[in-house]
Amino acid sequence: MQETPETSAPLPEEDAPGRGAGAGAEPCGGPAVDPAFLALERELAVFLRRARASSGEMAREVHPDLEPAAYGLLVRLEEGGPQRATDLAAYFGVGKATMSRQLRALGDLGLIVRDPDPADGRAALIRITGEGRERFTRVRDARRAQYIRKFADWNRVEVAELARLLHQLNERAEA
Repeated sequence: MQETPETSAPLPEEDAPGRGAGAGAEPCGGPAVDPAFLALERELAVFLRRARASSGEMAREVHPDLEPAAYGLLVRLEEGGPQRATDLAAYFGVGKATMSRQLRALGDLGLIVRDPDPADGRAALIRITGEGRERFTRVRDARRAQYIRKFADWNRVEVAELARLLHQLNERAEA
């Protein structure tokens, strides 16, 4: 492994300057890409693939019929409390029809309910039910225990730095 001078992060040998297929060449006639960004792209792709798979597993643990995308709704409702469907759709960047379908599925499973919005009688607030909260909390706590096991050999500074960098990435993605 070679380290980049900017970050001191190790790069695989094939990504080190002057190594690997196409070293120094411009892929598809475009500009050469910094190996650090190629490594970042590859690691993010792996991370996102694993996150999707994990989300599906967690959704099935909450309820066997729960869609993976709906698990994120439970996370948002648990963290943010009751919310309007339109606010949830905006947060997740989906249309009203998609949000309505996902909320209907969660409601059919007894994981959420709609309550009248006291600020606007025409609207409803979506909230997680007691059963939904219990199921979600059980899965979330198991996930947190899994993170603790997976990162047991990392020191706390590294864990905090990873959390800081992921937060920074998420903030920039929303901008």
